[in-house]
Amino acid sequence: MSAPGDTIEAKGGHSSPVDNELKPNDKMRETIRNAKAATEKEHNMTLWQGIKLYPKAIGWSVIISTCIAMEGYDVCLVNNFYAFPPFNEKYGVLTDDGTYQVPAPWQAGLSNGAQVGEIIGLFINGWVSERFGYRYTVMACLLLIACFTTIFFTAQNVGHLLAAEILCGIPWGVFQTLTITYASEVCPVALRGYLTTYVNACWGLGQLIGIGVIKSMFSRDDQWAYRIPYALQWMWIPGLFVGIALAPESPWWLVRRGRVDEAKKALLRLTSTNRETDFDADETVAMMVHTTALEEKITTGAGYLDCFKGTDLRRTEIVCMCWAIQNLSGNAFSNYSTYFLTQAGVPDSEAYSFALGQYAINIVGTIGAWIIMSRGVGRRTLYLYGLCALFTMLFVMGCLGFVGESNRDQAGLATGSLMIVWAMCYQLTVGTVCYSLVAELSTRRLQIKTVVLGRNLYNVVGIITNVLTPYMINPSAWGWSNFTAFFWAGLCFCCIIYTYFRIPEPRGRTFAELDMLFEQKISARNFAKTEVDPFAETVDEGVINHHKDSLAPSYTEKAS
Repeated sequence: MSAPGDTIEAKGGHSSPVDNELKPNDKMRETIRNAKAATEKEHNMTLWQGIKLYPKAIGWSVIISTCIAMEGYDVCLVNNFYAFPPFNEKYGVLTDDGTYQVPAPWQAGLSNGAQVGEIIGLFINGWVSERFGYRYTVMACLLLIACFTTIFFTAQNVGHLLAAEILCGIPWGVFQTLTITYASEVCPVALRGYLTTYVNACWGLGQLIGIGVIKSMFSRDDQWAYRIPYALQWMWIPGLFVGIALAPESPWWLVRRGRVDEAKKALLRLTSTNRETDFDADETVAMMVHTTALEEKITTGAGYLDCFKGTDLRRTEIVCMCWAIQNLSGNAFSNYSTYFLTQAGVPDSEAYSFALGQYAINIVGTIGAWIIMSRGVGRRTLYLYGLCALFTMLFVMGCLGFVGESNRDQAGLATGSLMIVWAMCYQLTVGTVCYSLVAELSTRRLQIKTVVLGRNLYNVVGIITNVLTPYMINPSAWGWSNFTAFFWAGLCFCCIIYTYFRIPEPRGRTFAELDMLFEQKISARNFAKTEVDPFAETVDEGVINHHKDSLAPSYTEKAS
């Protein structure tokens, strides 16, 4: 803090004397006044104003979120290699019909290997990223992936592939939550839904590249047909590492660590110098300080067990279910689309063409969700009606299983076409909106740990479904073929019921307002129409002053 009589630079470039002997009560009042001003500006900010004011935040968030494309790429490879002859000849066994197949237990093991590693990585991330910051955590994970990819490239048997999946899953687990958290913390309310859901587009990007690489290997029948796709995982790392090394740290994380001066510098690196807006970095940091103080009052601690106490229990439950619903609504079934279509009678080349279209739609669907959200449609509405549409299509796909053997080819093509439409609907709604919901509905103080718990439930559900799905589809196991869709339709219907009664609408709310809505135990169906004033809630002066001391000079200037 400056000594009495020091001068600071005012907004207009003039120096003014500073009396730094501001009482604690005055500091708290100043913080609240400035936090209210920043909150009002965020409420009034349009999408275009947000883009003009935060172009750097958009760029940095896009770079860090793109890390998730690496996971999408590998998940696409392992699930679609099951229908790839060179891969099956190397790692599969000869079946009664004269073809090579990776046995269903190993299919389940490979698909679940990455998720086992992700569960480990997610729990590690809940501690490491809060201690060391987002940037250093991501950079360390990129170096680990560079090492673990070597195991994929040199694997001599299916056991080696399983080891690589588990080890690579650890840094992928970190990416799954940290990318969303960073996106939600570097942007204002007007951009939050778009930057958090961009993570889903990155999944689609990785899957699209993966299926395209496999298709390009059709002309090969040697070991390089599957080794080249694995080697290409190295292509992501150099550019991402350099970009993340240059990115600013999350200002919210810095405020939580008591490094308010650094938070302001990081915020200035995230915003433009456009003077058309009335943006004030001090006011925005004051809003972060006030929200942090409010959450420290509401939340008793910052450990995993605290996610299950008080109002945070409800928030943890909702975040966990938002993640789980992605798998329970049929996404795990969709991930096996190529293998499923080949078993439904679609030729190999056409099956991969359908998959290529499906993954391309993943990206288009995310953009479509952005357009729908920009029209004022809420997250809850998209989620609920999306699930209804998914249920309907899954039921129809199941009915196609009753088509006779003479029309099997036509039924297979109809199923493939429906899966394309299903993928579009999923990405327009559940697949995309989930990322925004989990980022917004968790408290800032426990966000990483809450999202970690939610994503881990997603992985646990994914492990279960990845065990069941190969058995359902594999002709050497249960061989359900199209009737598999009935199973997923039933689960999807249960998800519709849960969403209607439990998932609230966070659109247009600041983090402090969401804290108050949960604190007042507002029902999910009344979230959107309930008015709250987070500044009417008293907070601990000691907490405010702890986070606020280093900003006192600029606040004193405002008071004078």
